[in-house]
Amino acid sequence: MSTRIAFLKGHGTENDFVIVPDPDNAIELSPAAVTALCDRRAGIGGDGVLHVVRSAAHPDARAMAGEAEWFMDYRNSDGSVAEMCGNGVRVFARYLQRAGHVAEGDLAIATRGGVKSVHIAKDGDVTVGMGSARLPEGDVTVRVGERSWPARNVNMGNPHAVAFVSDLGHAGDLYGAPPVSPEGAYPDGVNVEFVVDRGPRHVAMRVHERGSGETRSCGTGACAVAVAAARRDGADPAVTGTPVTYTVDLPGGRLVITERPDGQIEMTGPAVIVAEGEIDAEWLESALR
Repeated sequence: MSTRIAFLKGHGTENDFVIVPDPDNAIELSPAAVTALCDRRAGIGGDGVLHVVRSAAHPDARAMAGEAEWFMDYRNSDGSVAEMCGNGVRVFARYLQRAGHVAEGDLAIATRGGVKSVHIAKDGDVTVGMGSARLPEGDVTVRVGERSWPARNVNMGNPHAVAFVSDLGHAGDLYGAPPVSPEGAYPDGVNVEFVVDRGPRHVAMRVHERGSGETRSCGTGACAVAVAAARRDGADPAVTGTPVTYTVDLPGGRLVITERPDGQIEMTGPAVIVAEGEIDAEWLESALR
């Protein structure tokens, strides 16, 4: 390991990440290393790590190298691997732009959830093509304390349980994962969204992300919420033939989600790089002991 490792810090609607540029996939990011980096007191702090690797250099992405030069090797703050992170993709794109790898306009980014189409606008916002949602069959219930709600099962490349509630405070502290039934409905865990209405096609949400706890924002969660709200409101674009757009307010900011008649979903929001520096390798090695 070199004496120092370059890093940046960025966020998308306050869903924040440690960015580790590593084009040749030369840095071993063990779960313990990721946890140490994401520690908000003893490390840099973040909801996850964006490991920036060329697709051709990573075994999980080589098959996508012909479509996307760069692979977002995303890790949750507990060190676990995740398929996708919508806010992370926007911040990843902003880093690529800052580093001079891409310019404004269209690009493709490989993720474990597939290749994502991205557009970097002149006004600074980043739009990500999030693919289409799957709506698995089966009733799901979310519980917090004595309260429980039916939830919509939405898969955006990762699983979500979306519950509409009368007050976001009913979600509790979200330190731990809210219980979801039936048991075994999500064998690999689930992201749980609690949603209230703010106006016509305008909602607000809180989210518990598996592997990270409550976060200030969740891009795939906002998409899942918009899809669930559209179905609840009878505004399925595949049926109406008309795109539907929802504004989704999160604790960390606002995202705009559009679902098109072909099922494709686009998410637009800000992405900010706030700092860059170097990780001391001796500190990291010490933190892993």
